[in-house]
Amino acid sequence: MNKIFADLPNTIFDVMSQAARDLNAINLGQGFPDDPGPLDIREKAADAVLNGYNQYPSMMGIPELRQAIATHYAHWHGVQLDPMSEVMVTSGATEALTGSILGLVQPGDEVLVFQPMYDSYVPIIRLAGGIPKFLRLEPPHWRLPEEAIRAAITPKTRYVILNNPLNPAAVVYPREDLEMLGRICQEYNLIAICDEVWEHVVFDGRGHIPLIAIPGMRDRTVKIGSAGKMFGLTGWKIGFVCAAPHILRVLAKAHQFITFTTPPNLQVAVAYGLGKSDDYFLQMRADLARSRDRLSKGLTSLGFPVLQSQGTYFLNVDLAPLGLNESDVAFCKRIVHEHKVAAIPVSAFYEENHVTSVVRFCFSKKDATLDTALERLTHVLHG
Repeated sequence: MNKIFADLPNTIFDVMSQAARDLNAINLGQGFPDDPGPLDIREKAADAVLNGYNQYPSMMGIPELRQAIATHYAHWHGVQLDPMSEVMVTSGATEALTGSILGLVQPGDEVLVFQPMYDSYVPIIRLAGGIPKFLRLEPPHWRLPEEAIRAAITPKTRYVILNNPLNPAAVVYPREDLEMLGRICQEYNLIAICDEVWEHVVFDGRGHIPLIAIPGMRDRTVKIGSAGKMFGLTGWKIGFVCAAPHILRVLAKAHQFITFTTPPNLQVAVAYGLGKSDDYFLQMRADLARSRDRLSKGLTSLGFPVLQSQGTYFLNVDLAPLGLNESDVAFCKRIVHEHKVAAIPVSAFYEENHVTSVVRFCFSKKDATLDTALERLTHVLHG
């Protein structure tokens, strides 16, 4: 058995979600909405199943979706992409990340990884023979630490993985942080693999800035997006990979031997969705921000120290000021068993040097779901 996978424990996400099912708890742990998603986009997918092409589509993605991705990013981010040589469709962003890492990282290459991090990065880096180098981000601001980044770089460092907006920290990185990281990538000849699945889920007038748009980064960045996060259709697993032709050619070879292709009916529907007016995306943000504020206000009124959520489906509570004699893991296990609400301990997003006081809640839920969760959490802090 491959020890990289055989020795992995069950993820805390599986543990907490199973506990939520077993205990009939409200699941504010996993990041998915509790509504079915936009009706018009789902109707497009259904029509494409019944009346469209259901055989193998192009490995790179159907042409209309690749064009829609390029048009969408030109409009929203000012990034000009050739849809035929710089855009590829994958079966979810996790596959895009896997193919990017396996296609680029060679044995002995060092990869800079910021903690907290999505849990798929490290096993795939190790599967490729790479060596993850961990950089610790800290609450409440989770900013990128320039001195620590420079100190971590060695002659073997080849890549950096950046998740922006950052799950679970709910930070949308400002231009100054991205320009700093871009300068380092150029100075040390690094390629950036950018997990930008939350790019449209940003609040309070913020705009996502892709690293690929930073001067000097156009030819040394892999940009990864997700239709599931854009449209609240997380089960569809439609990912996007954008990169300069010399990089994308290699990533396409990895994709060829992972999933090869992606359901064509869902691609048709996503192409339609990407062409929706700005109003759709702005209203989606406004609706999620209202849910964020509802949960944030409720938790604050119960005495929880809530950290700012700038984007994603999540907000965090820092237990440290409360002086509780328990870790984030113990706290999450207690509230799911005793109060029937599931959350995620942020220490689960660290490999080493963990932050152990922060708990993540998902707010992409209906008002009634959030209100019931808040009611159940009323006596967590005060008996």
